[in-house]
Amino acid sequence: MKSYKYEIFTTVIEEQIRSGILQKNDRLPSVREIRRKYTLSTSSVQSGFEHLMIRGLIKSSPRSGYFVLGTQNEDHGGIRKKTSPVARDELFMKNMILTSKRISEVSSFNTAVPGDLLIPQKLILRTMQEVIREKGAALLRYYPSNGLEFLRQHIARQMNAYGCELNPDELIITDGALQALTIALRSVTKAGDVVAIDSPCVFSVLEVITNLGLKVIEIPVDQKTGFDMEYFRKVCAEHHIRTLVITPNFHNPTGTVMSDQSKKELLEIAEERKICIIENDMYSDLYFGEERPRCIKSFDRKGLVMNYSSFSKTLAPGIRLGWLYAGNFYSKAERAKFVLGRSVSPVYQELVLKLLQSSSYQRHLRSFRKKLYGQEAQLSEALRKYFPEDSCFQRPEGGYSIWMRLPEKVDMGKFYQYCEKQQILFTPGETFSFSGKYSHYFRIIFAERITQESITLIKDVGEKVQKLLSGT
Repeated sequence: MKSYKYEIFTTVIEEQIRSGILQKNDRLPSVREIRRKYTLSTSSVQSGFEHLMIRGLIKSSPRSGYFVLGTQNEDHGGIRKKTSPVARDELFMKNMILTSKRISEVSSFNTAVPGDLLIPQKLILRTMQEVIREKGAALLRYYPSNGLEFLRQHIARQMNAYGCELNPDELIITDGALQALTIALRSVTKAGDVVAIDSPCVFSVLEVITNLGLKVIEIPVDQKTGFDMEYFRKVCAEHHIRTLVITPNFHNPTGTVMSDQSKKELLEIAEERKICIIENDMYSDLYFGEERPRCIKSFDRKGLVMNYSSFSKTLAPGIRLGWLYAGNFYSKAERAKFVLGRSVSPVYQELVLKLLQSSSYQRHLRSFRKKLYGQEAQLSEALRKYFPEDSCFQRPEGGYSIWMRLPEKVDMGKFYQYCEKQQILFTPGETFSFSGKYSHYFRIIFAERITQESITLIKDVGEKVQKLLSGT
């Protein structure tokens, strides 16, 4: 969901109207006051007020300013009608907000997507304009259900260069990574089946598994020792595991990378137990070292591995285009994809194809990784400098995230209350497991621009943790 800069103040006003703090005909702060308080441009503030007017919450009075039209429960002459409350899952809504809400570029460390600094806006928009001029009305028609043939060929060719031989005819273009995961799971499981996942595991993956009615066993991933292979062996001996969902390279959130030897060992277990492995390969291109780490699929000789990725992590979150290599499971995967959508956006397919056909995408990746590494270095240094010594985190070798553990003595409720007051967003560890066992952990994303103001916020939070430890 796209975030707008004006939300930093419109959400506050909406909440004050909803709670009754602001009453009908109350005057709102001026454009100048809002602009100064939230460090926004005049156009952003005006856009925010227009948003509130469209929602029927406020009105504009010429030369007088903006006023509350009424509460959200009132009927504003047909603009907003009183309706029954929408039934929503509170835990789901809470987790979704914790993992996707964005306040500002400075204080949002919770969304694992490229920030404005990393998105190649000019390259994307220029290429998209070229695609529209060249393809015209053809972009308004259905494309093949499994995706544009040339695009599949280019993705396969790129993966082949990384030592992973893929047949483009067994590759499916998807509407993002979550759709690819959903298709993969539907291809090898049914409701009630047991699946293993690496843990901690991102909320979106947990939600897909929940919606498919699958039972879960969590396999620990330690920041130092990595994926717990012995525990996985034990689980496989005790349960009929249908599939394992795993992120071997720059695991989100721990940042760990599975060694080639461990990847081979995992495959041996899968072959012995006839377990399908669904490999999340989204972060492998975001390496800080000399070369891209190999994926599990590159060692697969029995066709037990499906792997998937997405361009939303390397280009822009709004480009909903991913892919799934289904291999031996292609027939079921193709049918599952068709049910979820006849065709993926032709514009995005042609856009990514054009980028892959030239050298521009690889040039972008090199610049992207360099900037991302610089962001990580600044943030890691600030965490090391300002947080207590017995806090724990491991510097990642790629990806987007740092997994931070605070001392057990820290009152995490007070910690998050302070973060909320300061309007700084981290992702609480409890969202990464069904068990809630990561209560003293939180994830920090370094994909947004790191500024001196960002560092100051980290310093303030670190000092607050020091005070919580000392009981002040």
